[in-house]
Amino acid sequence: MFPFIFEWVWDMSHIVFMGGLWYALSIIGLGMTYCLIKAIADTAGIGIGGHHHDDHH
Repeated sequence: MFPFIFEWVWDMSHIVFMGGLWYALSIIGLGMTYCLIKAIADTAGIGIGGHHHDDHH
């Protein structure tokens, strides 16, 4: 069942489950957003993060 269906009852198990679900989805979303921004910045040559020099001695 989904929260927008009128039979939904907000008992403690639903609150804990939905809280955990949205917590996990937000962590995954933030991680993917960081990776996407980092990939775009590395591709564009913007210096976010470590500096990589190709002069090996």
